[in-house]
Amino acid sequence: MASQGTKRKRDHESSNSSRETPLTTVMEIMENAKKIMKTVTYNLDQAFMMHSDIISKINQMDKVRKKKVTIGIFGKSGDGKSSLLNAVLKKRDLLPCDSYGACTAIVTQVEANLDDANYIAEIELFSKEEWEKELKDLFRVLSDESEDRNDDLLETAVEKITALYGADADKKTLEELKNDDKFAKIETSSFNKKTISNFNVTEFANDVASYIQHSEVSPGGWYWPLVKSVTIKIPDCHELLEHIVLVDIPGTGDCNKTRDGLWKSNLRECSFVWIVSAINRAIKDKEPWGILKHCIEELGPGGKCKHINFICTKTDEINVPGYIRSARLTRHQLKMNKNPNISCILHRNEHAKTDVKERLDKSDIKKIFSTDNDFQVFTVSSKAFFDPKLNLEPRDTDIPKLQDDLRTLNKNIKREQTRDYVNEAKGVLSLIQSVQKDTEKKTNETRDSIHMDLKNNLKKALKELDNSFDKINRILEQRLSEGVDKSKQSCVANTKDQIVLNRDGRRFHKILQSLCKNGGDYLSKNRDVYLDLNKALAKNLHECLQEDFKKIFPVSGKTGKSLQEEIDKFSISHSVSANSRSSMLRHIQKFIKTEETKLKGSLNREIIDKKKVIYSSIQETIKKEMASCYKQAAAFTGTGSMKKRQEMLITTVDKIKHNMFNKAKMEMLKSFNNLKLYIKYDLESGLKASIALSQSQPSNIKLMDVSRETEQLERLSGQLERL
Repeated sequence: MASQGTKRKRDHESSNSSRETPLTTVMEIMENAKKIMKTVTYNLDQAFMMHSDIISKINQMDKVRKKKVTIGIFGKSGDGKSSLLNAVLKKRDLLPCDSYGACTAIVTQVEANLDDANYIAEIELFSKEEWEKELKDLFRVLSDESEDRNDDLLETAVEKITALYGADADKKTLEELKNDDKFAKIETSSFNKKTISNFNVTEFANDVASYIQHSEVSPGGWYWPLVKSVTIKIPDCHELLEHIVLVDIPGTGDCNKTRDGLWKSNLRECSFVWIVSAINRAIKDKEPWGILKHCIEELGPGGKCKHINFICTKTDEINVPGYIRSARLTRHQLKMNKNPNISCILHRNEHAKTDVKERLDKSDIKKIFSTDNDFQVFTVSSKAFFDPKLNLEPRDTDIPKLQDDLRTLNKNIKREQTRDYVNEAKGVLSLIQSVQKDTEKKTNETRDSIHMDLKNNLKKALKELDNSFDKINRILEQRLSEGVDKSKQSCVANTKDQIVLNRDGRRFHKILQSLCKNGGDYLSKNRDVYLDLNKALAKNLHECLQEDFKKIFPVSGKTGKSLQEEIDKFSISHSVSANSRSSMLRHIQKFIKTEETKLKGSLNREIIDKKKVIYSSIQETIKKEMASCYKQAAAFTGTGSMKKRQEMLITTVDKIKHNMFNKAKMEMLKSFNNLKLYIKYDLESGLKASIALSQSQPSNIKLMDVSRETEQLERLSGQLERL
């Protein structure tokens, strides 16, 4: 009898199914869905070990973890980034703030600790070999007394060496430093991954401080120069950060290319961006607006940013008499609040929001977003959020609004994951139901006919998708050809604009050398000067592509021309010739449809990631083609070296322009073709495996009845949509 299967008893089925209490949270729905599938797995395992492939598929559903959403946080030291994060997370002493000489060179990730109640810091350090190489580079910068010396790099080198080895360490030679006791201590203890864990937030903050903070008052023993990145995990933050990572992204200008590479890779991962600036200089400060200008390619077509928050901090810091005079506030305006300080703060907040929004609307960053809802401005007082004596209502600090934004984003991600899980679970149950012993005759023939039709449909659907790719490829090729022609005509002028026109001679001499040493781009430490010759040379190609590229690869929403919309049309579960009244057919179609939906969702996330590679291929190709020129130009020294660099760069661009721009075009088309092959392979292999799984189940075996579980999952779906 064992080979004929078992049927589970349905005790109290009719009475229980109608009395189930509606669930009120997404988490409850996910937990209940998993309980249902756990019961199904248990009963399958008890019934037939030969159905281990279905059990394996159910178990695999629990292992799928989607990538967390990244929020990148920009802002210079002293503008209140750490205080902002402490307030948003309701952890006053977590991150060091209001300290002198805070370090800005460490990528710091903040996420939820989902495992226990400890505060945890996972610190990734440079290897001993990597640090020895950087130390040599730092001392090379210190020993450079030529006219070409880069002052930004010199400042960074002094800062790192004194932070680690103490005051006046930068005055020593490398050999003298190696004989120092501090050097030996660091050599033997610091080159490993390090984990710090503590239940007490204050003790934890003290333990972590030396890896993320720098003090000019007390140099020596600050280990941040050895650090690549820090991940801090916070307990009791599930509702804010379960599916979100906050990344404090420092500026470039670092001597170390590894850390600089981490900065750029994190930037391209940002789905949301917070720009932080003190309110008293939010409009005029070059840094936040320089960040937006510098990062437009990485956040837009070369990235996946959906939304920008501009956060004006330190709103409680205000000179009331001075503000009353400058804003010409009337007595009536001041009487709107019992406290004139509060009236001035709220008045300035409203004006700041309006002014920042207007400037954002006029900036180039506006081009990468489609609606006004993609920008928001907040006016924040982290100090007043924690200190009621400052008399600002919590809502007037804007901290609760940012918390609500995180809460809503986190909940939406959880809802999406739960919906995906429930839908996939329903598909698996349909697969199980398709295995039931069919009452119709010629069951095996029916099953074979269904699978033959599905395989034929797969071939047709792949061919139709191929045609869609060809259409998109023709659009890209046409726009790229236009860009190549324009680039050839304007490349010399664009080069001169970057390296010759309107430049301060003495200062620009050093900037141009740094640009050449850095492979074509330069960003000053305080971000007031930014040059990128590779980006300037790619400008025409990008401009010709921009509008169509946004429509083909939107970060979200529909455009009518997007690649994802073409993939959404892809389906093999229709037009199957078997008897439409066959229960087997209906269940197999449901299973295949859920498998299609899962594959499409996964591909959508992959497309957003891979389109970054496609877009950046133009600039990367130009950088490679110019590499030898940059190296030769950087080697010029002495009198007349700047003019020699300029002439070499201009001459090289003019000489290689035909080959360089055509190669950039072909590389982008090649990257797009690679994406096509990847998508087709993923769909074909995934659906072939699903068809094979539905075909491999023996139809002469009657498994457990899962109709009740199917009904339960349907109810969960309905409850989820109503939340």
